[in-house]
Amino acid sequence: MNWLIYALIFWLASWALNVRIANSAPSRFKSILVPMLFGFSLLGLWEGLVSGFNISPILLPPPSMIAARFASSLPILWEDFVQTFVKGALSGYFIGCSAAFLTAIAIDRSDFLKRGLLPIGNFVAALPIIGMAPVLVMWFGFDWQSKAAVVVIMVFFPMLVNTVAGLSAKNEIQNDLMKTYGAGYWQSLLKLGLPAAMPFIFNGLKICTTLALIGAIVAEFFGSPIRGMGFRISTEVGRLSLDMVWAEITVAALAGSAFYGTMALIEKAVTFWHPSQRS
Repeated sequence: MNWLIYALIFWLASWALNVRIANSAPSRFKSILVPMLFGFSLLGLWEGLVSGFNISPILLPPPSMIAARFASSLPILWEDFVQTFVKGALSGYFIGCSAAFLTAIAIDRSDFLKRGLLPIGNFVAALPIIGMAPVLVMWFGFDWQSKAAVVVIMVFFPMLVNTVAGLSAKNEIQNDLMKTYGAGYWQSLLKLGLPAAMPFIFNGLKICTTLALIGAIVAEFFGSPIRGMGFRISTEVGRLSLDMVWAEITVAALAGSAFYGTMALIEKAVTFWHPSQRS
């Protein structure tokens, strides 16, 4: 049982080091170092427990095995990334979020749409994507277009609800002031409505980053050409090649994190004036 003692010592030492760094003076370097150390300590503990308990790689491969498969399968992983993320997730994300933004402006101008469309939107948003994905695959074919259609449905209503809430965030005093200046609707929208709604809009955009990738991967389980993250995961699970499955999961996690981080950086640059962005 020496391996268990070593694993516990490693975990406790990593935890103590992380706590010490976290309690030190705040810095930008610390905000990056703390999660990295915590992640590496989890990977080390994972490796030790799998090796110590002799867990079969069919059930749970160790990180070293996953890393080796990742390095040896880079061309396949890149092809799957382009098919699922670039073609399916990104295209559906931009189409769905753009359509939701334009629809939110129309709703903001019409009380009828606000009372009639939003309840329908909540109903459609509650539809299970597992049920909708096969239908959309049959409608749009087995290539990336059907995956983009699934993503559009997944991101449209979260983006719509957040944008409508943001456009309604301005108060009556601000509206009266714009009317006093003789501003029309579009002037009020550009100079008051959109700036006030930006935190809500970016909140919807960040939520939709993860939904887009999930939707594209799930849709590939119901029909796909011989490439794509979802196709590869379902195929490799059937072949009991769990190291390749975890390599695809790693690619999806890295892509989703980078996508979310990109939106967070854009939000910081656009809404620098908002209290949530002030240091």
